[in-house]
Amino acid sequence: MTDLTSKKTLIIGGSRGIGAAIVRRFVKDGAQVAFTYSGSHDAAQALSQETGASAIRSDAADREQVIDVVAQQGPLDILIVNAGVAMIGDPLTFDPDAVDRMIDINVRAPYHAAVEAARTMTDGGRIIVIGSVNGDAVPFAGAAAYAMTKSALQGMARGLARDLGERGITVNVVQPGPVDTDMNPADGEIAGMVMPFMAIKRYGKADEIAGLTAFLAGPEAAYMTGAMHTIDGGFGA
Repeated sequence: MTDLTSKKTLIIGGSRGIGAAIVRRFVKDGAQVAFTYSGSHDAAQALSQETGASAIRSDAADREQVIDVVAQQGPLDILIVNAGVAMIGDPLTFDPDAVDRMIDINVRAPYHAAVEAARTMTDGGRIIVIGSVNGDAVPFAGAAAYAMTKSALQGMARGLARDLGERGITVNVVQPGPVDTDMNPADGEIAGMVMPFMAIKRYGKADEIAGLTAFLAGPEAAYMTGAMHTIDGGFGA
C-alpha cells in the first residue's frame, strides 16, 4: 500500500471501471477522496456508500463545470483525471460532432482541470491523467481521432511539468492498454482485434491501473514528472 493518509484527492470520472478502482484504492490508502460522475448515478451512489468517498455530479464535456468542481474541492493534494470516451470509426464518415465531444472530454477537460487545480494545489502535489497506449501506438484502423486526443495529453503533461516543477508539483500520464471494464470487456467484440498485439495474452485489470496511479501519487514518485507510464501488457511493444 501507498501512504496517502489525509491527502485531499479529486478524481474526475470515478464511478465505473478504472475510475472506480482508483477511488477504492485511494480510500484504502488513506486519502480523502471525492469523485465526479456524469451519467452513472446509481453506480456513483453505490460506490460512495461502499467507500465513503464523496460523489459529485459534473459533466466532463462542460468546461465551466470542470473548472467549478475543481475550484470548489480545492486546494487539492492530488488531482486525477480519468474521464474519457473512446469512439472508433472511418475518419471519412465519422460524425464531426462526436469527434469534437471526444476532444472536449479527453483533452480540454484534463487541461482545464489541471490548470485550475494548480492555482491552489499544495506544493509537492500530484496531477495524474489517465491516457492510453494509443497515444504511442495505433496498430489498427479507425482510431485516428481517439489516438489524437491521447497523444495531446503527452504534450500537456510535459508542458505543465515544466510550468509547475518549481513548486514540486508532478504531472504524469498513465497509459493503459486494453483493460477489462464494462465499457471494454475482455470478451467483447474489440478483444479479437487487440489480442494478437498483446505480449501478455490477457486484458489488464482495473486494480492494476489503480496501483500504478497510487504509486505516482505517493512519496516515492516525487522525482517523476512529465512522463508517460505505460501499463499495457506489451500491446505497444
